Amino acid sequence: MTLTELRYIVTLAQTKHFGRAAQQCFVSQPTLSVAIKKLELELAVTIFERHKSSVTTTDIGKKIIDQAKITLQQAQRIKELAEFDKDQLSAPLKVGAIHTIGPYIFPELVHQLRLSTPKMALYIEENYTSKLKEKLLEGKLDAIIVALPFEEPDIVTTPLYWEDFLMLLHSSHAWCEKSEISTASLVDTELLLLGEGHCFRDQVLESCVSLAQAINQQHQAREGSSLETIRMMVASGLGSSVVPRCAANNGQGNDQLVTLPFSDPVPGRTVALAWRVSFPRTKAIDCLLSALKAISRTGMGNE
Repeated sequence: MTLTELRYIVTLAQTKHFGRAAQQCFVSQPTLSVAIKKLELELAVTIFERHKSSVTTTDIGKKIIDQAKITLQQAQRIKELAEFDKDQLSAPLKVGAIHTIGPYIFPELVHQLRLSTPKMALYIEENYTSKLKEKLLEGKLDAIIVALPFEEPDIVTTPLYWEDFLMLLHSSHAWCEKSEISTASLVDTELLLLGEGHCFRDQVLESCVSLAQAINQQHQAREGSSLETIRMMVASGLGSSVVPRCAANNGQGNDQLVTLPFSDPVPGRTVALAWRVSFPRTKAIDCLLSALKAISRTGMGNE
């Protein structure tokens, strides 16, 4: 039994497909298939049921895979302990962020860390919260920037800043004459939202119960794949949207866009940094926190 074989079965359980699992593991499909079969023969159990176009995990297979994940996490911990004995600020730091934060915070974060920790390269990734959490727990990321609530055993979470949401309108919209808008009014406009899977979409819908109810009743809100796409759609006159403050005046098309604050209670989010309790590079986390808090003071959020 090897760590490689354990990595293969965990990946196959996640993808449910030999071809995709092999691709993610950067090996050929026959190599992965033979290794998994070898492990099943060694353990004298069937971990996966093979079907024509997919696989399912057996009951005993699920238990083995859960233990395999723990074993892989502990193996990653050994690597981290070895790194701990080196200069904590010279090894690369792997940081992830959700799609609605990463594009707006990463450029300045790279700049800040180049000034404070020039030897520490920064690997950055944008993804959904669920994927970031998975990669953090597996040790593929060292820290992630997410919106609260974010609760997970063995994970430390530190709030960074509060960020208001703003109404984003085309400059010709009738609401531009207002000084503020209530969340209850969202149901009265052609609203552009991010697609399902984005936590920011959920936060917008949570701020306006009537809007969420309308969408659940087959009211079709237009969707965009990113906040920047939505900004361009609003600038083109295709509707209005709700955006976090960081995205309100970013990018092109600002001369066609107007932002409007919400009346109390103002919707928003708490942005936080999360990392594993066991992560040994505490100095690297401290530097990351300092850089992120410095960025928040330059207008990223509302401290």
